[in-house]
Amino acid sequence: MRHLTRLSTLLALALVGQTPAVMANNLVFCSEGSPAGFDTAQYTTATDNDAAQPIYNRLVEFERGGTAVHPALATRWEVSENGLRYTFHLREGVSFHSNKAFIPSRPFNADDVLFTFNRMLDRQHPFRTAYPTEFPYFVSMGLDKNIAGVEKTDPYTVVFTLHTVDAAFIQNLAMSFASILSAEYAEQLLKTGRPSDINQQPIGTGPFVFQRYQKDSQIRYKANRAYWAPEQVKLDNLVFSINVDPSVRIQKLRRNECQVTLHPRPADLPGLKQDPKVQVLQQAGFNLGYIAYNTQHPPFDRLEVRQAMDMAVNKQAILQAVYQQAGQRAVNAMPPTQWSYDNSITDAPRDPDKARQLLEQAGVKPGTEITLWAMPVQRPYNPNAKLMAEMLQADWSKLGFKVRIVSYEWGEYIKRLKSGEHDVALIGWTGDNGDPDNWLGTLYSCDAIGSNNYSQWCDPQYDSLVKQAKQVTDQAQRTALYQQAQQRLKQQVPITPVAHSTVNQPLSTQVSGFKVSPFGRNDFSGVSVD
Repeated sequence: MRHLTRLSTLLALALVGQTPAVMANNLVFCSEGSPAGFDTAQYTTATDNDAAQPIYNRLVEFERGGTAVHPALATRWEVSENGLRYTFHLREGVSFHSNKAFIPSRPFNADDVLFTFNRMLDRQHPFRTAYPTEFPYFVSMGLDKNIAGVEKTDPYTVVFTLHTVDAAFIQNLAMSFASILSAEYAEQLLKTGRPSDINQQPIGTGPFVFQRYQKDSQIRYKANRAYWAPEQVKLDNLVFSINVDPSVRIQKLRRNECQVTLHPRPADLPGLKQDPKVQVLQQAGFNLGYIAYNTQHPPFDRLEVRQAMDMAVNKQAILQAVYQQAGQRAVNAMPPTQWSYDNSITDAPRDPDKARQLLEQAGVKPGTEITLWAMPVQRPYNPNAKLMAEMLQADWSKLGFKVRIVSYEWGEYIKRLKSGEHDVALIGWTGDNGDPDNWLGTLYSCDAIGSNNYSQWCDPQYDSLVKQAKQVTDQAQRTALYQQAQQRLKQQVPITPVAHSTVNQPLSTQVSGFKVSPFGRNDFSGVSVD
């Protein structure tokens, strides 16, 4: 009778959409926020990319837990001698998912690649006019301007032609924004007048099939039993349990209500490492937490003001209180593990007296009101943005500023930052592809204004250096250009780098095959629960 009662409880929980603590071949991931959608080309945050990761594939993909690129929906590719033509040979026999409204009539082919990229390239594309969207990654990396065209030479061969050499092109195509969509599904959505379903009812070729999403609660996926790499599908069901509070995530992990979580508070780490049911995977973070000054908002359009703000920040105190020593002081615009990092760059000495002098020279009066935006979520690069904001508020109040701390729900926060509503904002980045351009171009270039350049900073000298570096393939030449760009950025102070954190990933000892991504992505292909 006891066994029957237990079975009835499990069935009841499943029927109401809850997930029992232990179910064979099922995994619950305690995630930290609700995604804005699943059309991953529209978004840049890890929350959105994580939610889309199980559903899609790209032409090429990063190895799990590493930075090397390997074939995925393309089995091989060639690059022309002049570096301007990339020919991709596509995998045959790959099936798209289906749902209640769509059953594919054909396998993946070149038409799907053309639809995926032409929608981003052409503002007059029929699907884009029916469902107007922006593509921040695509634009911030200049791909909208540099891709001259995408054509198919046969059903399983696609050629990309570039205007100029792009040394990071293959790495860029392995990123989430380049996930391949179904042209046939898009055509059906246009005919039925539901193009936005591409964002809410996603169809991909990935290891898991989207089932349903309840904002602030959960996302459910089931195994794709027709997956082209069946050895990578070891779970029957995958559930994202959305929990903004890190203490709740940790409690659920300890109760085995989820088997993987992320972004623990530094204070929770000692207890987690002592728990025999928990393993904590740890590695140096490929990330940066920083302060972005909106250079389009007075008085931050004045270099002296940005210099004053920068030299008043007590980074050592922040490292102790916010990161609790689980981090490294940042002085540069990208982490020291990124090739081309300039080790000669140093911080200006912390000097509140000199900072006040600079503000006086710039005509900033005591009592000037400014807003400081603090993220509502914990990220690897900032485990406690609220506390950091309060410490900065104290530092800058000593300069005479009246600092008001502002925050919004995560999706709204990012949206408003991109539109430039803030004065100063706390934000950060985890590298996406291992190339310096993913930092220096994606975050601080003129093309990135309106997407990931939250300082709204456009410096022609800096921009020229970054563009030149992307157009040469010799790594030594690229390094020299990128180091000049880093020097220029440090001089102009659009940001204050604060810290590079250590990444700690807690998970149940029952979980096998999980690998920590250097790019901050949570990938559940190849993962099982014992």
